[in-house]
Amino acid sequence: MRNKIMLLATVIALICNGCSIDDDGANFHFTALEIVDAEVPESFDLNETYQISVNYLKPDSCTYYEGFDVIKDSLTVRSVVAIGSVRTDFDDCTEELIQETASFNFQVIYSDPYTFKFYTGDNSEGEAQYMEIVVPVNKP
Repeated sequence: MRNKIMLLATVIALICNGCSIDDDGANFHFTALEIVDAEVPESFDLNETYQISVNYLKPDSCTYYEGFDVIKDSLTVRSVVAIGSVRTDFDDCTEELIQETASFNFQVIYSDPYTFKFYTGDNSEGEAQYMEIVVPVNKP
C-alpha cells in the first residue's frame, strides 16, 4: 500500500511540475475573430441537433482558426465567438481579410426560442458588438 501511495505522489508531482502555464516565450496569442454571417435554421425542433455555419474574417495570414466559444448567457441565449490564434514569430504576414466558414453542432434542449449573439467586432469605444438571430422552437 505504501508503494502505491509513493507512486501516486510521484505521478502527481511530475504532472504538476511537468507543465508550465507561464507564457514567456510563447509564439502565439488567442484573439476573437469577426463574424460576418451565420446560417441557422428558420426554426428548431426540440431534442434535435443542428449544424450552424458561420462566416468569419481572419485579418492576416498569421491568424489561424481554432474553434468557437459558445457561452450560455441565460437559459436560451448564446453568445458565439470565433477564436483564432495569431502567430507572433513570423515577420512576413500578409495583411488581408480572409473570409472562411466553419460550423458547430447545437442541440436544442429547451422549448423557448433561442437567441444567438454572434460577435461581429468592437465599436470605436472598444465595446463588443453582436449580430442577434432569434430561432423559434416548434411546439410538438
